[in-house]
Amino acid sequence: MSDIGMDLASGIAAFEAKEFAKALKLLSPLAEQGDPQSQYRMAIMYQNGLGLVKNELLAFKWMRAAADQGLALAQHGLGFMYLNGECAAKDPALAARWFRLAAQQGLAGSQQTLGMMYEHGLGVGRDEAEARKWYQLARGGN
Repeated sequence: MSDIGMDLASGIAAFEAKEFAKALKLLSPLAEQGDPQSQYRMAIMYQNGLGLVKNELLAFKWMRAAADQGLALAQHGLGFMYLNGECAAKDPALAARWFRLAAQQGLAGSQQTLGMMYEHGLGVGRDEAEARKWYQLARGGN
């Protein structure tokens, strides 16, 4: 395993163990180098003030960077930022776009949320059939 791979594994382990100061030290340089897993965890730390001062601008920056690289968890996180107006301006249509990208990668939480958005016409046109489709996929159906 390369030094970068080792730092990433150690940084993720520190994050999962809630050792945020250690996670920050290991993941910050990797996030700067463009690693989406590190960027996602940096976003979570900034969004929630874990091991550092809460900073919505940096939370959004890192979540968007990871989402732009196709990381489904980050796309889901960005969707919630837009849906709830947290770290970003509230924009249900943009939220639906990001949830759809994560849902298409099989992320059940995004599929469920997208189903709810279609059921209630939130950011998308109300569409019962589309809602059922996403709910079914979230439950593991085809």
